[in-house]
Amino acid sequence: MTGGVLGLDTSNYTTSAAVFNGQEGGNARRLLDVRPGELGLRQSEALFQHVKRLPQMLEQLSEQGLLKSLMGVGASTTPRRAEGSYMPCFLVGSSQGQSIAAALGVPFFAFSHQEGHLAAAAWSAGCPELLERPFLAWHLSGGTTELLRVVPAEEVWNCEILGGTQDISAGQLIDRTGVALGLSFPAGKALDELSGGQRGTGGFRVKLQGLTFSLSGMENKVKEMTKRGVCPAEVARFAIDTVTDVVVRATQEAMEQFPGLPVLCSGGVASNRCLRLTLRDTCGAVFAKPEYATDNAMGIALLTWRALKRRGALR
Repeated sequence: MTGGVLGLDTSNYTTSAAVFNGQEGGNARRLLDVRPGELGLRQSEALFQHVKRLPQMLEQLSEQGLLKSLMGVGASTTPRRAEGSYMPCFLVGSSQGQSIAAALGVPFFAFSHQEGHLAAAAWSAGCPELLERPFLAWHLSGGTTELLRVVPAEEVWNCEILGGTQDISAGQLIDRTGVALGLSFPAGKALDELSGGQRGTGGFRVKLQGLTFSLSGMENKVKEMTKRGVCPAEVARFAIDTVTDVVVRATQEAMEQFPGLPVLCSGGVASNRCLRLTLRDTCGAVFAKPEYATDNAMGIALLTWRALKRRGALR
């Protein structure tokens, strides 16, 4: 594959690089190492691991013949497109992306990590047309639980935060539940598998304040259940059912406020089987394929291609 663009994403837990040529692409990614029992990484450690691993991701793409005749480079430079949104780990992808673009004499484009998630979700779901019209979106990840109204704008989109969590994210609740049960961090996939054979618990009906809610109390509830010796599969299903219930209710409220807007779900938590099935059945939600729900650079490559096309640089 030649004549594509390169996208880079160095999030808090994944190093990734991707190439897209308007129709197809390839993505190379690797989770950062987190020590057993720990709940995350310091930014300094995440940045150090990215510096070591991004060249390895580029080598993988090169071995597949995907880095020939690049026409542009893009990178996620911030968590979201908002004033004050900043994490040092994004400096790795941003600086290396600008260096590669300068060396090749091609344009560099800066996007947010959140925008990359949305683009990858729409493309992998087979609904790229969503990127050109208003839609509702969930960004459900280890660090973010936001319900957005997304409207096309001159640069990419205007993402208005309608609701989400006031404290810990859905991903943090799931990861902390998993670690409490002895699972490795990040724990989303393992917790999903653990809960799979357990009958639904209904979870806890978290209170909605408009479209906003709190999950910190659920972390305490999970810890209390674990101390009491409740079956690990039941604890896992309780956490997942609780997240699913409140996300569905918030989505339904948003759909009443903004009728006719489709719902797109992105982020690692959006790969949970129970959440996907329930939101599809109740709200007609569209989901990223599981491999593009978690952090990846494909969305950044897609947005880079889109930006070049808008400049008239592509036919």
